[in-house]
Amino acid sequence: MHNAFRWCLCAGVVTAVSCAVNDPYVNTQATESFRLSEWELVWMDDFSRDELDATKWTRCERGGADWQNTKSDDPRLLKIEDGVLHLLGIVNDDTDSDPSPYLTAGITGRGKFEFTYGKVRIRARLQGAQGAWPALWMLGAEGGWPGCGEIDLMERLNFDNRVYQTVHSEYTLHIDKTNTPRRAKATRINPDDWNIYGCIWDADQIVFTINDEPTFTYPRVPEKGDEQWPFDRPFFFKFSMQIGGEWVNRFAPTNPDHYPAGMEVDWVRVYQRK
Repeated sequence: MHNAFRWCLCAGVVTAVSCAVNDPYVNTQATESFRLSEWELVWMDDFSRDELDATKWTRCERGGADWQNTKSDDPRLLKIEDGVLHLLGIVNDDTDSDPSPYLTAGITGRGKFEFTYGKVRIRARLQGAQGAWPALWMLGAEGGWPGCGEIDLMERLNFDNRVYQTVHSEYTLHIDKTNTPRRAKATRINPDDWNIYGCIWDADQIVFTINDEPTFTYPRVPEKGDEQWPFDRPFFFKFSMQIGGEWVNRFAPTNPDHYPAGMEVDWVRVYQRK
């Protein structure tokens, strides 16, 4: 989710119902056991209030990274209607007060809810637009990026019929140049539907999921060192709507006629083993 986020898709695109665990580093028996486990709901937000729950979230602030360089606290950008959170991006109609050509919304759970390990499920729907970059992700609460670790549960670009799921760390960005173990995958979705994005995360691996089916697994490989696995500490959520950026604009320039556009989140749930 940062400016350093650059990777080439090596494995192609798979359907959301396929199980992509054909990897020498992946414990397929453990992956299958997750599907048979019983889970207990430990935290959720179904956005049933008329406004954002301040005990769970704060608005993301603007920063220099591509994912946040249009963030704004403009009240038009975030609304909750009928139990659905709307994170919007708009063309800025007052560049005298704010020079950013676009304004976008995001929320973060930092300092509100942080957890280590569990099963994550987020039901969301994504509106396509040229230059749109909605994302559902998790960031390590300890240390600076990328050493703190990052788990991207969903990123979509433009009008794509696929989403990207990725891990970032000091290892993936600065140490390993062979993509071993594989750190990312793109998976086809029906972009007009509601979909459930998530993962099952424990001390040995992160199994990414879409609609409760595994898409790919990122494993812990002890012989590759501590930098390969910063995923043994608390993480928190970030949900961000963004317009533009080096990655998304690599494919086509942003079209202001496509906005307002955004992302809808119906609910988010975190489970842990009983």
